[in-house]
Amino acid sequence: MTIQDSGAARPAGRPRSEKAEKAIIDATLDLIGEGMGVSELSIEAIASRAGVGKTTIYRRWSNKEDLVVDALSTLKAPLPPLSGTSVRDDLISLLDAMRREAGQARTRCVMNIAMSEADRYPRLMERFVKRAVEPRRQALRSVIERGVATGELRPDLDVELAMALFSGTMMWQSKWGPAGDLPADLAERVVDTVLLGLAGDRVRR
Repeated sequence: MTIQDSGAARPAGRPRSEKAEKAIIDATLDLIGEGMGVSELSIEAIASRAGVGKTTIYRRWSNKEDLVVDALSTLKAPLPPLSGTSVRDDLISLLDAMRREAGQARTRCVMNIAMSEADRYPRLMERFVKRAVEPRRQALRSVIERGVATGELRPDLDVELAMALFSGTMMWQSKWGPAGDLPADLAERVVDTVLLGLAGDRVRR
């Protein structure tokens, strides 16, 4: 967790503090993206790349794992606003956010390298999932549960399985789909294909 500076407000210092924090986050992501795993990553290497002293890092993060969690979390875009007009529209919004994130080569590279060490750093990954992944899972769950309640989706729907169908398909496309950028209409096509099984002829457009 980022440690807030104490003391009185310093108008001239705050922009400098934010600049240093961004440099530290960028340095962390750059080093991971270049192939340096979490186990190899060091505060010294991050400080050198960011052009700051180690004490500047330790004033904000108590250890390397806290810094990595914050850095990885910046790769996740804010949740998109959901209109609530229809389950279909909201599902497309959520999945399209996944498409945009997966379409960034740097994000894919960093996440693949970091996640490869999940077994060695279970606490780090648990905190990352809680902070950056679970809010997206909850948003997807809420939309699907709303669809069941409104009759847009089958009343006997297995919500967890439906979540896996949507998110798993997007993950498969981003990792093992055709080379090149993900199609702009991918989210819409995935949602419509899955909804055919979840709602049958009750899919609302």
